[in-house]
Amino acid sequence: MYKKLLIITALTFIGGTAMSESTSPQTKTASFGGGCFWCIEPFFEKLKGVSDVVSGYQGGDLPNPTYRQVTSGTTGHAEVVQVTYDPEVISYGELVEVFFKIHDPTQLNRQGNDVGTQYRSTILYSNEKEKQIAENAIASLEEQQTFSKPIVTTLEEAGPFYQAEEYHQDYYANNPNAGYCQFVIAPKLKKIQLPEELLKK
Repeated sequence: MYKKLLIITALTFIGGTAMSESTSPQTKTASFGGGCFWCIEPFFEKLKGVSDVVSGYQGGDLPNPTYRQVTSGTTGHAEVVQVTYDPEVISYGELVEVFFKIHDPTQLNRQGNDVGTQYRSTILYSNEKEKQIAENAIASLEEQQTFSKPIVTTLEEAGPFYQAEEYHQDYYANNPNAGYCQFVIAPKLKKIQLPEELLKK
């Protein structure tokens, strides 16, 4: 079982501008990178308490990067999803729990055939509490030997989040018959089962 962790606040960055600690009095945001953002977006959208999941770029130095620039592997950004959630319904710790279920955190700078630092496994924390939650989760998984190889997920201080181009948003939902969706995302969605208590009814 994954360790249940504390609810914390998150500092949000949108379009390169720091915003208040929540997008509304009820919601907060969290960012995760686990390979191609198309592959992890559908999982977070299933979760209760999650109101929005946006694909984008984070963790690099170039302002307002394009998809072409990020996929060149030269900007330092990772493909990530920014999750807007209600901490009264789902905790940051539970989001971290899901994150480690929906990708392989032992693959360095890749997920499957997607290779490069832009596909790294990363948690972008906004404060020390979030960092501690992520560190505790990794330590727990390592102690339980959940994976056969060491976890290589990076913990990075969250910098500006840049929303990806519109055609990347809800990619699987909008393009279920596309080759990548049929051969990569659909089988993953079928294989990975998330805890029922975390799913929307």
